[in-house]
Amino acid sequence: MHYQTGSGSCKVPVKRSVATDPMERIERMAAAHAVVIFSDSTCCMCHTAKRLFCSLGVSPVVYEIDQDPRGEDLSKALLRLHGGAAPVPTVFIGGKLLGAIDSVMASHINGSLVPLLKEAGALWL
Repeated sequence: MHYQTGSGSCKVPVKRSVATDPMERIERMAAAHAVVIFSDSTCCMCHTAKRLFCSLGVSPVVYEIDQDPRGEDLSKALLRLHGGAAPVPTVFIGGKLLGAIDSVMASHINGSLVPLLKEAGALWL
């Protein structure tokens, strides 16, 4: 299954993972790819994050937690990671937590996002 943005210019693979402990699952999922977004398929801020990465030429791996049978457990674990803030979108770059949409946008605006993406091997330009 693929998440497809607007005009079809960027297809983002949707992945599912199997592990028992939600935090362990998140860590394993985040470490497996250069850019990972934990998302909800109906969340507008999640859509914004996915579009931003696609516009930069990055194809993040997206885990739609609302479509995962154990998504509620993932959501609770992500909530703990954020200290009680909204659990999605949650972005990992190079296996490290970048944060929610506010951290992503701040990194983009201050110019630190592209170097992070390059360092993680998600961008080659």
